[in-house]
Amino acid sequence: MLQRTFKAFQYRDFRVMFFGSCTSSVGTWMQTVAQSWLVFAISRSSFYLGLDSFLGQIPIFLFSLVGGAVADRVDRRHVLLGSQYVQMTCAFTLAVIFAAGLLQHRVWPILTLSFIVGLAQSFGGPAYSALIPSLVKNEDLPNAIALNSIQFNLARVIGPMLGGIALGVSATWCFGLNGLSFVAVIVSLYMVQTRFAPKRTGDSIIDSVKQGIHFIRGRDGMVGLIALAFLMTLLSFPLLVFLPVFAKDVFHGGPTYFTILLCSSGAGSVIGALTVASLDKLKQRGRVALMLLVVLGLLMAGFSLSRIFPLSAFLLFLSGGVLMGVFASISSLVQLITPNEMRGRVMSVYNVAFRGGMPFGSLVVGLLSVRFSAPTVLAVNGVLLSIVGLWFLFVHRRVASL
Repeated sequence: MLQRTFKAFQYRDFRVMFFGSCTSSVGTWMQTVAQSWLVFAISRSSFYLGLDSFLGQIPIFLFSLVGGAVADRVDRRHVLLGSQYVQMTCAFTLAVIFAAGLLQHRVWPILTLSFIVGLAQSFGGPAYSALIPSLVKNEDLPNAIALNSIQFNLARVIGPMLGGIALGVSATWCFGLNGLSFVAVIVSLYMVQTRFAPKRTGDSIIDSVKQGIHFIRGRDGMVGLIALAFLMTLLSFPLLVFLPVFAKDVFHGGPTYFTILLCSSGAGSVIGALTVASLDKLKQRGRVALMLLVVLGLLMAGFSLSRIFPLSAFLLFLSGGVLMGVFASISSLVQLITPNEMRGRVMSVYNVAFRGGMPFGSLVVGLLSVRFSAPTVLAVNGVLLSIVGLWFLFVHRRVASL
């Protein structure tokens, strides 16, 4: 059982990237805790929470297609290294300006740096998504994707716990330690050896992007998977963005309540990813993903309406596990039906959809929360998510047949 669950760890380069990325992700979540709490504490507005998330994600929506074309034309490690250096610089910059007392009653420095980090991720994201499959054999790809999800969500448990402790001292520690954490993934990138060599081509960047879009349109079920990725993050991701609102306004707690909620979601995601990794050859992966999507919407609605903190934490734990099952299943399907030479471009489109839903979902919830409460808006999001899952299950059935 354990050997099957951690099968991708037999590849040395995958292990190196796993632990390097996990360390960096821990630092990122430490900063997320401090940054989200600071934005809400300084502005006292749900709108600015949504705006910060929007500015951090919108560059991914705008530039990932170009980033994916670049990832298929040059060494993906070089693209990733550039992305990591930029993000590390932004983390240290935020640490310095907070320590200097320049963030009192000002959120615009945080918003500006969020946009720059998002710009770096718009190139690093497609390169990373395309790099991981080149570290393992094709038959072990679903397991590698699930384990890669584990490292991200394991960090979503450890990072907020450490971030909550560091935030109790000073947010400077959260930002500074995040900057240091990038050293781990940078060292990992210098150590790994990939099996993909970019082919020389006379095509322009625009032509490469067009080829990727043409491939997606011609592959059965791919358009549905891309649409699902967008709708899933559009409706579900704001739940994590607005957790400070639940912690402070609904449960009348402080950073500790926020940390507990984040850790509950992260712990559930780890369990969900481990479960997916243990399923060696899951049949009807598309149908299972859609059924889980319906359940996810119901859990979201339940969490949003709950006013009992332990129950809310438990529902968030369950939703984290189910969300990871949906994400890993959809991502595996996209990767499995994509050839390596097209993977950067296809994954860039997937990232545009998957990450593109985040800024728009967060901005819409932030705007609607000014008139309605954030819990009410997120409860409606949960119902809509279940409707999306049912529609793809019983009406548009191409994804369900994969």
